[in-house]
Amino acid sequence: MPNRRFADGEVVMGRWPGSVLYYEVQVTSYDDVSHLYTVKYKDGTELALKESDIRSQSSFKHRKSQSSSSSPSRRSTSRSRSRSPGRPAKGRRRSSSQSREHKDDKKKTIQETNLALLVLVFSFNQKPSENNTRRYNGEPDSTERNETSCIILEQKLKPDLEIERVLEQYSLHPRKEEKKKEERHSEKKFFETIKTIEKASSKTKELEFGGRIGTFMLIFFLPATVFYLLLMCKQDDPSLMNFPPPLPALESLWEARVFGVFLLWFFLQALFYLLPIGKVVEGLPLSNGRKLQYRINGFYAFILTAAAIGALLYFQFELHYLYDHFMQFAVSATAFSMALSIYLYIRSLKAPEEELAPGGNSGYFVYDFFTGHELNPRIGSFDLKYFCELRPGLIGWIVINLALLLAEMKIHNQSMPSLSMILVNSFQLLYVVDALWNEEAILTTMDITHDGFGFMLAFGDLVWVPFVYSLQAFYLVGHPTAISWPVAAAIIILNCIGYYIFRSANSQKNNFRRNPADPKLAYLKFIPTATGKGLLVTGWWGFVRHPNYLGDIIMALAWSLPCGFNHILPYFYVIYFICLLVHREARDEHHCKQKYGVAWERYCQRVPYRIFPYIY
Repeated sequence: MPNRRFADGEVVMGRWPGSVLYYEVQVTSYDDVSHLYTVKYKDGTELALKESDIRSQSSFKHRKSQSSSSSPSRRSTSRSRSRSPGRPAKGRRRSSSQSREHKDDKKKTIQETNLALLVLVFSFNQKPSENNTRRYNGEPDSTERNETSCIILEQKLKPDLEIERVLEQYSLHPRKEEKKKEERHSEKKFFETIKTIEKASSKTKELEFGGRIGTFMLIFFLPATVFYLLLMCKQDDPSLMNFPPPLPALESLWEARVFGVFLLWFFLQALFYLLPIGKVVEGLPLSNGRKLQYRINGFYAFILTAAAIGALLYFQFELHYLYDHFMQFAVSATAFSMALSIYLYIRSLKAPEEELAPGGNSGYFVYDFFTGHELNPRIGSFDLKYFCELRPGLIGWIVINLALLLAEMKIHNQSMPSLSMILVNSFQLLYVVDALWNEEAILTTMDITHDGFGFMLAFGDLVWVPFVYSLQAFYLVGHPTAISWPVAAAIIILNCIGYYIFRSANSQKNNFRRNPADPKLAYLKFIPTATGKGLLVTGWWGFVRHPNYLGDIIMALAWSLPCGFNHILPYFYVIYFICLLVHREARDEHHCKQKYGVAWERYCQRVPYRIFPYIY
């Protein structure tokens, strides 16, 4: 094992990664395996540095003392020689040469500082996966890229430096106007280079969902999956062996009146969103430092919607109209989401670079159209993505469930809904009300902070959520399933366990993010990170890395169990939910590793299981 050069607690000078600047740091620990020192800067930032990037303070002080001791003597000597009456001409020549050397040194220092700033900007504007993670872990890839960037930038600025040095050499008295003009030109070129680097580094490098081919196929595969599930539920025997289901006539899938009802529903929710009720909060800082404002009134919109539905039922409006035209509503919602996605992409072409989504700025039309090119598209103060995330689809899911409950009672001549239908409606109502009541928590999710608003979210919010999440209730209308009270009690307990894990885990995380110093959270332990945030290693987050996903999967299973075990179709939601959460978990792991670096590796060693304890 190699000997350590610096001890824990020792104050040394550490080089900031990607630059030539050294700052005073304190050594906190040393990893014998990776041979990296964990150091802490004065502002609290913790990084892992190689031994070659650390120097003792004495070496810096020694150099400073040498330069300071020698420079006064040179100045005194030059002054005494210039004032000597015996050699006035030689003194003047020496003085002019010293002045010229002083100008050269000053110009060289300025240019070297500009080069260092360019390297620093380039390194910090690279994609985190290509810079931060490897840089903090001491891997050679980052160093090689930084050296390459230095060479490129030096080659760009070298001709200008040579020209200026030649002018200084042969022009002893340059005019002030020409000098100022050259300085302005050099400064302008410097900042243009920075902007070019920033624009190139903001492009999306890593493509998800299979890249361009995968996203192109998903644009057609997702609507086809929805229609397939709904057609199968309509069959007397919804077995997977009965594939494909009989297809209806194309003209029967579209009705202008149904599309009009969908538009009325969408704009009614938009009206509720614009009402000046509820508090206004700020979201997380954007890349330019600006914070958007959001009105939190989703729960009020739900109450107003419930009042409107109650009024329709009071005036004997038959809500099972939704069930009779279910496929047509799904087609209308799909057509609307496609039109909305086209509008979003067209308007994103005029959006500034800093307003584009980090994950949807690849430069490929199909990929950016699917994932979303613009991060927060707004019409005035109306945030389109935030509105669609909770309002039309999520509240519409509950309205559809209610319509299916009434349709079951009418079709089977029941005075009250079946126990299975009551359980499904109750469980999913609790889930939606919880989301609306804790609406502010959605502002920290990846859907809001990272993903753009394109076809993926538009179709997911307006079609997938209301028509696929209500699959269990839709199945029970045509395939009633009787369950006993003991079985119902067991399913209720299972759902309560899942909900408790889901809500308590999210509450722990949200409360810790808002106020880590809260005395009520003193029992929680965490690992500090370079970003200033902490990674919880106790409570639910010390049990598995994503306990909220574990609660989601348990609840999804409880929603499907009332449908019995005759067919696998009602459990499609569970299978889909597991696949979705595993995909999201992989995305979270990737982004957290980029963001937190060494701290995330320590967290993964402390909490080895991702979603399922002792399994995965």
